[in-house]
Amino acid sequence: MDLNPTENAALEPKNEAGDARSSRAQDIAQLDQEGPHGENDPLGTPGLDEQLLWKGRPNLPLLARSAFHTRSITLYFIALTILAILFGTLEQAVVVAGLGAVCVGILYLMARRSAHSTLYILTDARLIMRIGMALETRINIPLKQIEAAQLRPRANGHGDIAVALKGERLLGYLLMWPHARPFRLAHPQPMLRAVPDAANVAELLAQACAKYGPLERKTTDGDTQAAPGATPALARSSSQTDFKGAPA
Repeated sequence: MDLNPTENAALEPKNEAGDARSSRAQDIAQLDQEGPHGENDPLGTPGLDEQLLWKGRPNLPLLARSAFHTRSITLYFIALTILAILFGTLEQAVVVAGLGAVCVGILYLMARRSAHSTLYILTDARLIMRIGMALETRINIPLKQIEAAQLRPRANGHGDIAVALKGERLLGYLLMWPHARPFRLAHPQPMLRAVPDAANVAELLAQACAKYGPLERKTTDGDTQAAPGATPALARSSSQTDFKGAPA
């Protein structure tokens, strides 16, 4: 027997909600295929009630240059090789060049491992970092715990996005490295490294955080901007202390 129009109308919202949950379940399953496995860990796996806004991983060549300093180390050993040729012997120059090649190769392999073992996930409720070259770690950052974000633009639209957290020191620098803002040892800041289309990712993050209050946004030139529609001053409460993640 066919349902009457009233009953059909009543079922439509339920069907739409069911379709949305099914679509989100597929997105969550796909995350494990594209990056490090979440293993259904709630700290590293979005819930069915969360909307997936963005996912990404570091660009390998840029990560190698910016976090593992392969370009700087290469230039350093080139300079040493030239000095060995000018003031030493050819054998010494060959040894120095060989050591440089080995050093840069190791650093690049570390960068490759880091890029392949990393997945950044942004939902409408939190920022998730699946990281760990040797030991997998899943860091869960509720958006209401993010106080400020800083974008450092790099070549070809890539960039680094560091986030400052409210409250006391909650994460260890070594735990997050290389996904941590350099030299912020006392108050480590998680950093999305070498992400593509970084400006749009930063805007998505700001918009997602805006529902919890204004988010301070900075670029490397020191300019400060508030999230769209928000006042420049930080007005988000610092009483939220439910940050979860791997402690230092």
